[in-house]
Amino acid sequence: MFSQIKTSKENKEVVSQLTRRLNLGTENVIARIAYTYSLSQNKKLDIKDLADVGGKEYSKAVLFGDNYDLYIGMICTHYGFYKTDKDIPKYIKLHIDDGLTIINRELEDQPNIDGFDFLVDKVGLILNL
Repeated sequence: MFSQIKTSKENKEVVSQLTRRLNLGTENVIARIAYTYSLSQNKKLDIKDLADVGGKEYSKAVLFGDNYDLYIGMICTHYGFYKTDKDIPKYIKLHIDDGLTIINRELEDQPNIDGFDFLVDKVGLILNL
């Protein structure tokens, strides 16, 4: 289906900054969090808004690891796609970029929060705790 995904040029530095700041692991971990966080917002992104591809590049194996099918299933469920839809990589990119932007914006207002507290806060909101 696809072999690589690239963030937008703008988000190349954002993913590095979030990785350092949240200290949750490597950059692909932040990309996974951004992807799932964007999907959790329950909004449909428009493929016409696809940004440039001048940013951080991830191979499918690095981005999703052994959970490739799970991550593809998430996007398919969200948009009602079949797993072979040709636009899936575009929507994955859209949601990674969207999630990075959302997380970065939210953290601007919380300069002292660490990665653990950020995740606990977000999981609590999603689960309505």
